[in-house]
Parts: sequence; structure tokens; C-alpha cells
Amino acid sequence: MAKAPKKGKSAFREYTEAIIIALVLALIIRTFIVQAFKIPSGSMLPTLQIGDHILVNKFIFHFTSPKRGDIIVFKYPKDEGRDFIKRIVAVPGDKLEVRDKQVFLNDRPLDEAYVVHADPSTQDQSFSPRDFFGPVIVPPGNYFMMGDNRDHSMDSRFWGFLHQKKIRGKAFLIYWSWDSDKFRPRWLRIGKIVH
Repeated sequence: MAKAPKKGKSAFREYTEAIIIALVLALIIRTFIVQAFKIPSGSMLPTLQIGDHILVNKFIFHFTSPKRGDIIVFKYPKDEGRDFIKRIVAVPGDKLEVRDKQVFLNDRPLDEAYVVHADPSTQDQSFSPRDFFGPVIVPPGNYFMMGDNRDHSMDSRFWGFLHQKKIRGKAFLIYWSWDSDKFRPRWLRIGKIVH
């Protein structure tokens, strides 16, 4: 007796399975490997522009510790529903001080070619910690974060240390950049490595 030919999957079922597999893979990738973020403010100018879209490596810090100079995305300690992006300036055990806008790390002036100071005035420490801060020692498991646009960055000078558990990942690539003032892409920024 001849067997009936095996019925193949319907096109609807094949598409449904493919979509479900793609969604599961996308969720796994977004949760554990890479996530996209958009830069909403100018606190990291000139390194990151408003309208830059970046990719963040979410698994790298499972294998290595964050280092000074890393640009990371993290949960804002005052409101964990918001993501911030800043540069690590000091790691656990470092002594940090800001004197007249100059950062001193372990009692030595820090050379930071990427930093800009847009405001020529200096704010007194009694008014704001922006230009005079510390000295402080970074406690274990914490980091001191600062924006590259030093005069216009809400960072560790204002809200304290960042605990390593709040780190989401390390920024590594600009995959898209949109200049909303000129209503056009910034083609030269696309594909640029973040450092």
C-alpha cells in the first residue's frame, strides 16, 4: 500500500515561524549583546553629537572591567528609567579632584584632548561643583563619570559615583547621525568608532 505524500508546511506557518525566530533572536541580541541608543543632548560634545545613533556592546564587561576613558551607557542613578552616556574618568581606588576646571587624577593633571569648556567663566564651589570638586577617592565597585562638554554636563560632580551594576554597556560605533538643524544626515559620522 502506497503512503500518502507528506504534507508540507503552509506558507503562512513558514512565515510565522520565521518571524517568531527573528523576534526571539532580536530580543536576545538586544538584551545581551548589542543595543542601539540615540544621543539626545550635548553633554558629550564634541565626541558625540545630538542626533548620533550609537551601538552599545552589552556583554564586554562580563569579560573585562571598565577602564578610564571608556564611554559607557548606564542607568541614571537618580532615575533608573533614564539612560545616560558619559566617559569614565576615574576607577575604583583613584583619587579625583577638579580645580579651576582642571581634573587631577591621583594628584596629577589629566590630559584630556577630547574635553571642551564652552563657558569661559568659573563657578565658585559654594555655588556649584562644576569647576571645583573633591578631592574624593572612588570606592570599590564604583566609577566617576564626566561628560566631554564639561561646562554643560550633568555628571558625577552633581550626582555622585556610578555603581558598576548600573552600567548597560560600552559605546563603540555611530551607525547613523541626523542633523536636525540642517535636516540632513551627517554622512561623515556614520561608521565612526566611538572613543
